[in-house]
Amino acid sequence: MPRPVQAQSKPHSDRRDWHNLRGMLPFLWEYRGRALFALCCLVLAKVANVGIPLVLRDIVNVMDASGGASLVLPVSLLLAYGALKLSSSLFNELRDAVFARVRFHAMRRLSTRVLHHLHQLSLRFHLERQTGAISRDLERGTRSVSSILNYMVFSILPMLVEFSLVAVILLTQYDLVFTLITFTTVAVYVTFTFAVTEWRMEYRHSMNRLESQSSAQSFDSLINYETVKYFGNEKLELDRFDSTLAEWEGSAVKSQTSMSLLNFGQGTIIAAGVTLIMFFASHGVVAGSMSIGDLVLVNAFMLQLFIPLNFLGIVYRQIKYSLADMDLIFKLLEREPEIRDRAGAPPLELREGDVCFESVDFAYQPDRQILRGVDFVIRPGEKVAVVGHSGAGKSTLARLLFRFYDVTAGRILIDDQDIGNVTQQSLRQAIGIVPQDTVLFNDTIFYNLAYGRPAATREEIEAAAAMAHIARFIDSLPQGYETMVGERGLKLSGGEKQRIAIARAILKRPRILVFDEATSSLDTRTEQAIQETLKEVAQNHTTLVIAHRLSTVVDADRILVMEEGCIVEQGTHRQLLQTQGLYHTMWLLQQQEEHVQ
Repeated sequence: MPRPVQAQSKPHSDRRDWHNLRGMLPFLWEYRGRALFALCCLVLAKVANVGIPLVLRDIVNVMDASGGASLVLPVSLLLAYGALKLSSSLFNELRDAVFARVRFHAMRRLSTRVLHHLHQLSLRFHLERQTGAISRDLERGTRSVSSILNYMVFSILPMLVEFSLVAVILLTQYDLVFTLITFTTVAVYVTFTFAVTEWRMEYRHSMNRLESQSSAQSFDSLINYETVKYFGNEKLELDRFDSTLAEWEGSAVKSQTSMSLLNFGQGTIIAAGVTLIMFFASHGVVAGSMSIGDLVLVNAFMLQLFIPLNFLGIVYRQIKYSLADMDLIFKLLEREPEIRDRAGAPPLELREGDVCFESVDFAYQPDRQILRGVDFVIRPGEKVAVVGHSGAGKSTLARLLFRFYDVTAGRILIDDQDIGNVTQQSLRQAIGIVPQDTVLFNDTIFYNLAYGRPAATREEIEAAAAMAHIARFIDSLPQGYETMVGERGLKLSGGEKQRIAIARAILKRPRILVFDEATSSLDTRTEQAIQETLKEVAQNHTTLVIAHRLSTVVDADRILVMEEGCIVEQGTHRQLLQTQGLYHTMWLLQQQEEHVQ
């Protein structure tokens, strides 16, 4: 059973982070040329950026050497200064424009791959995992790829390139002490920022958790407004809400205080570094080993390096969050599908369409057996119904037939072919289903009808709607087939949704039909109308009907009665009544219930 992802220990987390970062490379490879060009633009932008203090130094030295009385503007240097400023901006923007395709294409590819993988995972996974959680993981995971690339290309790599260029200039043109001061200051700054950010992240996590909790409490109390009023518990709800906000307030104050500590500490480190640089540079100017332009240069380098470092705490925290989100998505991608096509599996060769269950055992969990030795055959064109109390295993038969799960023992055959040995796509193409609860896409009626066979023509779709006796209703709507059905089809009644499901099944043209309690949630009048439609659709099809109301299957060629995962009786409606067994008891109970109603 899938469980929520737990926080891992630090060493394991680091290994996972590197593993996930390597996992991103295939999504970038398609546009590797663009990525390389963007990196070249990044380097050129930083070369121009580092060149600006060098030209500024020369401007200061020229003006200092010329003296105040005969001051001459160094026009060429000023133009070079402007050109470097322009080049820095140009190459930065060019990098952004070129890399946009790489970044957003990687997001698109990852999103598509994750959705494809989710469709490959088993029904068990989707029943046990919250759809909302999967949606959030998908959204946050793909966004994390964009964030990581963003921080790498626009924050981390530029910083490293600039450090490298500054290091080369300081080492080759000035005393070693300037390099040592600059990079010692940077190292202390980075270490301090990481340590304090890691420490204060606990307060941010606490704030986020308490904020979500208080929001949930307020919404819960408002959703249950009547219940609160019934019991006069307004004060209880307010006290609970305020208690959570009091904890949030404490965490928020600590978060802000720690932020002030972080900012002050960073300012102190920068001030100490700049002061030391200025002290040694001023000493060099006095001693004659450095010019005033050199003093301006090393000071400019120092300040220029710390401009991006001001955002280091934010970048570090966001990278940590993004890596955690990315881990969720890559763990999802590493999850193996429970149901796979065997290597070289052929497509199903559909001939007559007979279905055979041979000694089928099945359990969702090892300690919970659902089916026990189920044996039956549905011959071509035959209608077989399965009835029984809730939990008897009726709907499980349909899930196994579609191969949403593999049988624990025994096998299921279609035209003498084990469905476990053929491709899932060909198997499901041969079977049509009208489910108990028809869920529609939040799109038009036409889209939902065409879902049965997307390549169908409009004439075929309208013909299927006519066969399902819903064409007249659709034509009566102001927008006809272009009418939006709403979330999960909520704008339509149960009967209308069921007819759309029937039309979809007709349009699919399957040889085998499954009706899984297709009318159990409908009123009697609508149920009778739908039943007539189902009879028309089932003609000349191999049909499996899973039913709760026995009155809906009295015309079946054969009825199987299930109890505790076993077939305990089978025969026609008349034969089963004559045996006066479980079916007879169920029939009498339902007749009494209908009579009372």
